[in-house]
Amino acid sequence: MARIAFLGLGVMGAPMAGHLAAAGHEVTVYNRTAQKALDWTQSHKGEMARSPAEAAAGKDFVMACVGNDDDLRSICLGETGAFGAMPQGSVFVDHTTVSAAVTRELYAAADERQISFVDAPISGGQAGAEGGQLSVMCGGDPGAYDRAEPVIAAYSKICRHLGPSGSGQMTKMCNQIAIAGLVQGLSEALAFCEAAGLDGLAVIEVISQGAAGSWQMVNRHETMLDRKFDHGFAVDWMRKDLGICLDTADELGASLPATALVDQFYKDVQRMGGGRWDTSSLIERLRKRD
Repeated sequence: MARIAFLGLGVMGAPMAGHLAAAGHEVTVYNRTAQKALDWTQSHKGEMARSPAEAAAGKDFVMACVGNDDDLRSICLGETGAFGAMPQGSVFVDHTTVSAAVTRELYAAADERQISFVDAPISGGQAGAEGGQLSVMCGGDPGAYDRAEPVIAAYSKICRHLGPSGSGQMTKMCNQIAIAGLVQGLSEALAFCEAAGLDGLAVIEVISQGAAGSWQMVNRHETMLDRKFDHGFAVDWMRKDLGICLDTADELGASLPATALVDQFYKDVQRMGGGRWDTSSLIERLRKRD
């Protein structure tokens, strides 16, 4: 069993830290809003810390799941950041979806301190975190990954090393690009179904068994038809991720025309007041005439 700090207790981080504690690891948690950390300790075996540095001191692994590039820099390199307290030879595992640029920056900063940095963004949403069924895509040194993988196994169904630092974040970009197109396609199909007066549940029962089938179709069609959008990853966060994808595509000279279009559709959803709706709410902009 390992000594672990977990930084960031949002809808993803809190259950992930819980799985680590349930697996028998010694877990110390930190959250910017201290009440969340206190609440976590009331439900799980573990301790809370008042800063990233306090949480990271003496730990074998520091796991993080925060909001964006600036949040990650702050908990790593800030005045009370984790890097300054982590012992040599320890491993920082970042589950935040951030730019590959900040990942490589922090990898280099960690290496100067003789600690390891693994970028390990996740997919599977809140349900995947709560069920311990996340997909984890990792970049960094193979030796650091090999040490971290058995720990990550507490909340993952698949975990793979994709290459050097930044490879995990690049793979997550592929994931978000694919999801954007899938959700838009499903939204258009269901909106068309409604306009045609068809039974949406019956339609999905049939087409989900053929080439059109996808995880999004199976798991989101009912809530989309019922106009319930509180089941996962928020539109605000998706726009942050798609912005990273589009910026990186410009740097690489890659073309993402459909992704750029769907990003603007999500902007429409934000203007409708749906920034905190889950990503399947794309269908609402097609219904806005209602």
